[in-house]
Amino acid sequence: MNKVIGIVAEYNPFHNGHKYQIDKIREKYKDSTIIVVCSSSFTQRGDTSVLNKFDKAEVALNNGVNLVVELPYVYSTQSSDIFASAAIKILNYLKVDTICFGTERDSIGDIKKCAITQLNDPRYEKIVKEQLDLGVNYPTALNKALMKLIDIEITEPNDLLALSYVKEIIKNEYNIEIFNIKRTNDFHDIESNDSIISASNVRNKIMNNIDIKDYVPNDVYLKLKDIKLNDKYFEFLKYKIYSENDLEKYLDVDEGLSTRIRNSIGKSNSLDELILNIKTKRYTYNKISRMLNHILCSFTKDERDQTKDIEYIRVLGFDKVGQKHLNSFKDKIEIKILNKFDTSYKALDIEKRVSSIYSMIMSDIMDKEIKNIPVKKWLLGSLLFCFVPVFTVVYFYF
Repeated sequence: MNKVIGIVAEYNPFHNGHKYQIDKIREKYKDSTIIVVCSSSFTQRGDTSVLNKFDKAEVALNNGVNLVVELPYVYSTQSSDIFASAAIKILNYLKVDTICFGTERDSIGDIKKCAITQLNDPRYEKIVKEQLDLGVNYPTALNKALMKLIDIEITEPNDLLALSYVKEIIKNEYNIEIFNIKRTNDFHDIESNDSIISASNVRNKIMNNIDIKDYVPNDVYLKLKDIKLNDKYFEFLKYKIYSENDLEKYLDVDEGLSTRIRNSIGKSNSLDELILNIKTKRYTYNKISRMLNHILCSFTKDERDQTKDIEYIRVLGFDKVGQKHLNSFKDKIEIKILNKFDTSYKALDIEKRVSSIYSMIMSDIMDKEIKNIPVKKWLLGSLLFCFVPVFTVVYFYF
């Protein structure tokens, strides 16, 4: 029986490290079906995706993935636990039997111990609350609790996400195996020139007009080589903050933070500067970045509450293997797989709004968004046919 492998990804952008992960899966499970649940226009850290969701689906298919589905904005820009919970739930609906992710560790053993402690040791939440009351941020409180209880520290972003994935699988008793691949690069290193570098490093090179040909697959390079990152995000955000009377209705804007935001916006000349001006011991850079994105996209606390349950799965792209997998259980799946853009689903209505904002900042995707036609890829001989039906264009890669 062939394995069905799930990957949670952001592909911001897709780079050689992502290709390495897919190749390692193929090396171990040659005939597996690989399914990616991918964040859409904005990422878990609140960043703008340098490639739009449809281009991300296309390059994933070109590089060995069989099926790409969307992780909706309402989950993809929240904390690691909510991000992971939604992603794993979607992959479970899609009948994956294994999840593959990158870690900083060779073994998953320590991460499993941490997940079990978080779920089962009543002292854990008590220690975390005590630490939060002292004014530290959540990742620090988490680590202090784990160090005190089991003498294990989880500090790297990929390990923290891995912890969220493992915890979700254990908590829900999903029948999903774990396949971890040790990262080959330093997540924080934005200067490395190895062929496999982090997405942060790739984006940093794009911002500094440094050629990225050696760090991404060729099809990705062709899409990215002329991209210019701009300040439109910050300009739109400034307008939103100046014109909005009630910032505290937006997700992650805690009581009292709105005053700090208003005091900081006038003396900040960039998004990074604004985040650093707002940042405190309690609020991490990433949390502030997500919060500002929620303000920009008008994502409120009420909307978060209205979209807690996943109501649909939206396919962004597939090949024949992915299509066969979907067809194998289409009459038994417990959730709606969308074949049209239906804004009666609250999360999809929000996705439409978010896509319109993304279209003003980066590339216009509204026609593709509304038509809701997945990218389709067929392999015939040595030719790869990748259909993007919105424009009835055929791309050829050799």
